[in-house]
Formats: sequence, structure tokens, C-alpha cells
Amino acid sequence: MTDDEQSQLGRAMSALTEDCMHKAGYGSWSPPPELPKAGPKTLTDLRYGIHDAALVAKRGYHPDAAEKAAHDAAVEAAIAARPEGVPVAAERTCGQQGKQRIGDAQAGFQLAEQLANGAFTKAKKEPDAATAFAQWSKCMKESGYNYLEPLDAVDNPKFGRDVTKEEIDTALADLKCRDRTNVALVWYEAEVRLQKAELEKNAQALQEGRAKLDTAMKNVNAVLAGKR
Repeated sequence: MTDDEQSQLGRAMSALTEDCMHKAGYGSWSPPPELPKAGPKTLTDLRYGIHDAALVAKRGYHPDAAEKAAHDAAVEAAIAARPEGVPVAAERTCGQQGKQRIGDAQAGFQLAEQLANGAFTKAKKEPDAATAFAQWSKCMKESGYNYLEPLDAVDNPKFGRDVTKEEIDTALADLKCRDRTNVALVWYEAEVRLQKAELEKNAQALQEGRAKLDTAMKNVNAVLAGKR
């Protein structure tokens, strides 16, 4: 699903759930607000790791500070606004009814998501990608860091909530080695090849999935147009 489709689906589900909850006697219930984004802007942004030198120099592997603050504030506001005494079971039942009205949108993109995730992992073992990984790892060792793969540093648990100088220094070395080895592009190209092969092998199933998603989105648009 595109970001726009996901947003529309969320709004439609919220509208249906709110109608259901009010009919069930929970007039104070309202859906949580749509959260502002923090982090990746697209499906490929940060898929292969960091790339924004200006952001890395300030935040290491962390997202933009203002975006993160806005996201966290919205989460806290949603929690604070949650009415007391509303059973979770009632929300779940109303959510399930909303899904029945719209249809299972996930069934439309589940296969595509699985194939994409599988290609992402398999691409690391492609010969050209494996070579680029090894070159990147060697480059990092030259700077005093022991990481095997380009996303290992991002996942280092010691780079937690707060940004540290150690994290920024590591991320800057990471970025330097990425530029030197071209590892993100090599990885991306390997994944593209694998995804194209999967597209050809699963063309019919993917077309069927797209049709299911299109049906769900038609129902979403009907809900948003007020035809509940």
C-alpha cells in the first residue's frame, strides 16, 4: 500500500469504529489521531541504511529531533485523551466489524510484502552484494569498528534513546565507508534483480492480490464519502 492508501484505510477504519462504539453506548470514545511520521519517508529511504550526512552529523542513527518530538507528543496526547472505562473487547469487536465492511486489505498486499522482504534478505548473499559488504566491513575496521553488515551498527543496542558522541562518530565512519564501497547501491541493485524474478514467477497471484486491495480501497472510499 502507498502512504496515501494506508492513511485512507486508517481514516475509514476509525470512522467505522467510532460509529460502532457510539452505537454500543460509548459516546465519549473517539479514534486516536493519525500520528505524524518520524523516520523513513519512503519504502526505500533508510532501507539500506543511513545516507543523509547533515542529519547523521547531528543525530547519528536517530531520526530528526523535531520529527521525533512531534511524534512522541502526539502519542502522549492520544494516550491522555483515551476515555476511561471503555472495554478493550468493545474496541476490538468494533474494529473487526469495520474490517468486515471494508474487506481484508492486508490480503491484497501480503504476498508482495513477503516477496519484498525475502528479496531484501536474499540480496545480501548475492556475490556482488557480499563483496560490497566485506569491503564495507573492512573499511569500518580501519576506523576501529567491528561490524559485519551495513545495518549492524544501526541495531547496536548501546545506541539507545539518547544520541551520544560515540554513536555520531560511528555513524560518520559508516557513512564514509558506504560512500567508499557503494554498498547501498550494490545491495539495492541485487534486490531489484531478485524482486523482478519474483514478480515474473508470481505475476498471477500478485495481480489477484492487487484486485483484492483495489476492492478494499473502493470500500474505503465509500466509507470516507459518507456511505457507511
